[in-house]
Amino acid sequence: MPGFTPSEALAKLPGPGGKRFVKLYEHGTLVVELYAPRGKDPQQPHTRDEVYFVATGRGTFVDGPERYAFGPGDLLFVPAGVVHRFEGFTGDLAVWVLFYGPEGGEASAS
Repeated sequence: MPGFTPSEALAKLPGPGGKRFVKLYEHGTLVVELYAPRGKDPQQPHTRDEVYFVATGRGTFVDGPERYAFGPGDLLFVPAGVVHRFEGFTGDLAVWVLFYGPEGGEASAS
């Protein structure tokens, strides 16, 4: 897999239609993206399990009914189908996103 720095990935944003994410790599069920919302995070629940690694920025992460402070270097996991979003985040927020596993998440496969 080629390596990517946050600055290299951010240079590809905004994407078509003003999208604030860029797909960087795919292998099997793994999809790697960089996500950099600006102003508001409009995410809806995803159909696959998801891991975020915070590259830059700080704020609050909503994970279902829970809220967590986050900052650079933090890892956040969201199972498929769970409501989640970033709130009150700094303008430099950029997170690596890894989608993986089957539709419905790994918990649904067992």
